[in-house]
Amino acid sequence: MSPLASYRRLFSLAGPRYVLVAFVGRLPLAMSQMGTLLLVAGTTGSYALGGGAAGALAVANAVGAPVAGSLADRIGQRPVVLVQSLAGGVALLALVALAVSGRSPAVVIAAAAVAGAAMPQIGPLARVRWRPLTRGQGAAQPRLMETAFSYEGAADEASFVLGPALIGVLVVLVSPALAVSVAAVLLLAFGTAFALHPTAALAHAHRSTAAATGRLLTAAFGVLLGAQLLIGVLFGSIQTGTTVLTTAAGQPGIAGLVHASLGVGSVLAGLAVAGLPARFGFPSRVLVAALGLALLTTPLLVTDSVPRLFAVVLVLGFVIAPYMISVFVLGERAVPASRVGTAMTLLAAVTGVGYALGSAVAGRLADVHGHPGAFAVTVAAGSLAALLALAAQPVLRRVPVTGRMSGDDVGAVEGAPA
Repeated sequence: MSPLASYRRLFSLAGPRYVLVAFVGRLPLAMSQMGTLLLVAGTTGSYALGGGAAGALAVANAVGAPVAGSLADRIGQRPVVLVQSLAGGVALLALVALAVSGRSPAVVIAAAAVAGAAMPQIGPLARVRWRPLTRGQGAAQPRLMETAFSYEGAADEASFVLGPALIGVLVVLVSPALAVSVAAVLLLAFGTAFALHPTAALAHAHRSTAAATGRLLTAAFGVLLGAQLLIGVLFGSIQTGTTVLTTAAGQPGIAGLVHASLGVGSVLAGLAVAGLPARFGFPSRVLVAALGLALLTTPLLVTDSVPRLFAVVLVLGFVIAPYMISVFVLGERAVPASRVGTAMTLLAAVTGVGYALGSAVAGRLADVHGHPGAFAVTVAAGSLAALLALAAQPVLRRVPVTGRMSGDDVGAVEGAPA
């Protein structure tokens, strides 16, 4: 089955309404961090407070997401995402009201944390729905699942390009308060629609009949958590380094566009992953993409102009989506079927933790060494990702091809004959 045929079949199974709802529903999370920073900084005149509020939102979301994912595995996505969407939307509107009314910084930061904890991770939860959606497709299901995860990786990257861009446009045209309010309205509308969509019940029905044996935190899943932590460090450090370099060049407003170019390359590569041959297994894809991260981050150490930075970051983006898609596919296969929601949200959460860690370390080094100091963190993250992928190949190749093996299962594994 060709990639285009796979995408057509996949989207026909889900329906255009689901594709639209699941994509737009993840935009508020992509909009909220930058929107909160600009909102709080604009109302208080302090970027430190703005960064503190945005950081509180991000950390609270990283902590709350696996809890919500675990709860969704037990009682279903519909009630969990519905409550989160309503609570998160109201919390964002409350954040706007508190910031605009000049409440104390502690109150505003606490409100940002509440909003972050309440917001659903729609991207990871959407991944959970594809396996039950593709049941009954026979021999085509493995290819359809690969295509689904390719699409989801590209959709996540696209959301983190379009979300901040939408915030930027609304801030320029009106105000940060309106920008965050739009994010709240989108969450209330599309988050609720995602929760109520029939695929939510389908996913829970699939879960309730699936085998629930086995542990979540296996050696393979531990490796995958480490892989996502490192990609988060890469994201955080490269954004910091980009901001430092463009500011030093007298073009601070270009930083967002440079970071968006990382997403553009990643979206294109993510969509193309569906065309890779099945014999090129996911453990091998993780390794090749990780080696690409190590190789393609190195030029950042000698990048000293904005045009050169654009070129380096754009090319780097082409290995990011293949890396993350492969990690998430292996994550879905490496855990019990009854705990896939927990696994997907955990992988997303550690990415956020890595982002915060990368930003913090890169910022400290940038204060002393400028943008090369920040980019040194990016290069270190890429190199560690390659070393981890190389060392973990024996573990990753034991992950089953079509789902987690029970103790008695002798099914095929990557790199072994069926």
